[in-house]
Amino acid sequence: MRKSARIAALAAAGLLAVSSLTACANDAATTASSDSGSKGGGKGEKVRIMVGGLDKVIYLPAMLTQRLGYFDAEGLDVDLLSEPAGVQAETALVSGQVQGAVGFYDHTLDLQTKGKHVQSVVQFSQAPGEVEIVSSKRTQDIASPKDFRGRKLGVTGLGSSTDFLTKYLAVRNGVNVGEFSPVAVGAGPTFVSALEKGSIDGGMTTDPTVATVIQKDLGKVLVDMRTPQGSQEALGGPYPSSSLYMQTDWVESHKGTVQKLANAFVKTLKWMSSHTANEIAEKMPADYSQGNKTLYAIAIKSTLPMFTRDGVMPADGPGTVERVLKAFNPNIKNATIDLGKTYTTEFVKKAAG
Repeated sequence: MRKSARIAALAAAGLLAVSSLTACANDAATTASSDSGSKGGGKGEKVRIMVGGLDKVIYLPAMLTQRLGYFDAEGLDVDLLSEPAGVQAETALVSGQVQGAVGFYDHTLDLQTKGKHVQSVVQFSQAPGEVEIVSSKRTQDIASPKDFRGRKLGVTGLGSSTDFLTKYLAVRNGVNVGEFSPVAVGAGPTFVSALEKGSIDGGMTTDPTVATVIQKDLGKVLVDMRTPQGSQEALGGPYPSSSLYMQTDWVESHKGTVQKLANAFVKTLKWMSSHTANEIAEKMPADYSQGNKTLYAIAIKSTLPMFTRDGVMPADGPGTVERVLKAFNPNIKNATIDLGKTYTTEFVKKAAG
């Protein structure tokens, strides 16, 4: 992930007020950023997208679309910025710093209860892509989520989707959310370090962090949600996660641009469905493999089943997400959510046509 992008994102987020989000979003759409993390060809409409971890395999379509040249082909100049957690990408979006966020669909429901209307316009996945890891030092003590009580469990950030899913796994298995301690440890090296030092007893993360943990024998897989089958077993249904989501007002007023984004991402999803993990890995930035191309390809292969081929929201997905969030989140449990306003298939269906 690009250090300059993180610094730019944090500085901008601190300066922009939520009250000016519409104006800021429109300004950002027409103004280039000289310090963005990943730039397009410098031609066409400018769009800024914040990703909750550009190097995470679950968000792979964002950078892959850039690398395949599909943004440029649609006449877009897309700046991809990166934050370590999806909740920070959400903050960048609602503050008006960016026009789009690549993160978990569940944020659209959470934001609706707070009076902010955003929607998934391209659904990358049909499963979380997340794995609950248990430290190798705790495998005798933690055999299932029933054993979360009294444990320190790593999440990317408090209020993140890993935090949401960890709480749901606990509640579904009879453990109240106040009976364990979520610890914000990020992903990648910081997650690995937390396991090594014993700062956490386990935690939820994604590839390539999962592959690294297993290779180093620092932990074992407790719950695997990288496939639709794993999502069904752990959550009781399909769980649409990684997506491109945007403010509804912006989508309505920039339909041409949103259609171009959808066209580009759907091309990428189709390309992914017909290429191997090794071929995909070869297209990604060299530093994403962290010096081990074989392990990186393994991480991609393990996560590939989560992705859709057409960007369309799974039919039962929104209902599963709502049920999961209502199980532990009092704000959502007591709210009436209009699921139809949390996503749209208008653009991806045209892209496929």
